[in-house]
Amino acid sequence: MKVGIIMGSKSDLPVMQEAIDILKSFNIEVEVDIVSAHRTPEKLFDYGKNAHTRGFSVIIAGAGGAAHLPGMIASLSPLPIIGVPVKSSNSIDGWDSILSILQMPGGVPVATVALNGAKNAGILAAQIIGSSNPLVLDKIIQYKEELKAKVIASSKDLK
Repeated sequence: MKVGIIMGSKSDLPVMQEAIDILKSFNIEVEVDIVSAHRTPEKLFDYGKNAHTRGFSVIIAGAGGAAHLPGMIASLSPLPIIGVPVKSSNSIDGWDSILSILQMPGGVPVATVALNGAKNAGILAAQIIGSSNPLVLDKIIQYKEELKAKVIASSKDLK
């Protein structure tokens, strides 16, 4: 079980680091790379067409601006793709990235998380893997119980 985490440029890494960190906390192997839809299209095609042969279960793709990376990978790969819209310096408050990833044509799905929502992308990838891996599923259940405990403790602190 391995998750591929790709992004359009190194400037996306601070956002995508949250996916890396949460997946590692679930003991899921990650492989991180920069794959630009616009600057390295040959690399994008190779990655998308061959990721399933390299042991990946899910791909998380983060991109800002026009944000073509998640959709292009989804057009090439049979794997589940999770898109992370990244608010970048050339972005229109992130809306261009959100809509570019969210509005995929029928037959080319990309699960899309919130703007800069890489942590949720990592959790969703773990849940996808957990649907067929009991060890990961147990870690997801434990994680959700810890979230619940934090909310209950915070509630008690208010009283």
